[in-house]
Amino acid sequence: MTGDWRTDRIGTALRGENPTVLRRLTAGFAVIGDVQFLPGYSVLLVDEPGVQRLSDLPRSKRLAFLSDMDQLGEAVERTCRRLDPAFRRVNLEILGNTDPFLHAHVWPRFEWEPADAVDKPVWLYPRERWTDEEFGLGPRHDVLRDAIGSELDQLRSAA
Repeated sequence: MTGDWRTDRIGTALRGENPTVLRRLTAGFAVIGDVQFLPGYSVLLVDEPGVQRLSDLPRSKRLAFLSDMDQLGEAVERTCRRLDPAFRRVNLEILGNTDPFLHAHVWPRFEWEPADAVDKPVWLYPRERWTDEEFGLGPRHDVLRDAIGSELDQLRSAA
């Protein structure tokens, strides 16, 4: 996957041009991650360009963003639990140290992860995991994309 959408993830999501978007949620966009060395990795993007921190949003929108993060986390958890018996848990993170816009990471964690990484933050994985084409998002992840999207639909209809 290539293209200018990576330089304006929120703007392209708002225009319907971001190919990673899974679903439009209340306060943002659920997207599948560019890298999939942990299959199911997803991100929640805020739907307002220029918002850098959770505290930049009015309280009602903050709560909506956090609720969206919870729903995406549960959708990833349900999907990964169903597709991989070695699924352990989901890690949720709002960091904001690299990208200048509010977003939340949803990292599934698995028993098959390397012993030196399984109990550490994902960010300590070797750099190659982040850049190797073997782990890049592609058509082979369509089943995963569809499954997470379907789980989001179910969670939102039950709300």
